[in-house]
Amino acid sequence: MEAIATAIDGVYVLEPRVFGDERGFFFESFQAERFAELTGFQGSFVQDNHSRSRRGVLRGLHLQLAPHAQGKLVRVIAGSILDVAVDVRPDSPSFRQHVAVELSAENRRQLWVPPGLAHGFRVLSEDAEVLYKTTDVWAPALERSIRWDDPELAVDWGGQPGEEPILSEKDAAAPSFAEYLAERAAAQA
Repeated sequence: MEAIATAIDGVYVLEPRVFGDERGFFFESFQAERFAELTGFQGSFVQDNHSRSRRGVLRGLHLQLAPHAQGKLVRVIAGSILDVAVDVRPDSPSFRQHVAVELSAENRRQLWVPPGLAHGFRVLSEDAEVLYKTTDVWAPALERSIRWDDPELAVDWGGQPGEEPILSEKDAAAPSFAEYLAERAAAQA
């Protein structure tokens, strides 16, 4: 496995070494020591999630606040997605920046999104199955969403021209980035 650094400190695209022959293929999708060596993350994963979505579904932008902030190691086992990480850490040099990477069953890439960043994805294929490991369990009281189309973040979610994303009610009603920041600042005061 190799790690490709992105424009956001701590966010990596991970590419496995794939062994294939006439029987099929094999690759190591996760190995704790190598992952820590490549990313610098010394924690552990405590939960695996699996989602299936159809073309145009957009999930995000989601995060959990401390003390249960979640890091996510995301991969696709069927189809393809545009996976997005947004730096919402006010003290970070890449604050407000985002990284967008196509993950697919074909390219076998993974995206490491460290704790404290917002995450989302849009399905580009007819269907997609997404697996992701998290560094903390789901904590509903600390879960937050940010509006997917906030102009301050300016994420280009891809998709077909004129194709409106399919959103959950929660994601459609998510607050703006400015509202998220104001709520977070008030909670920390």
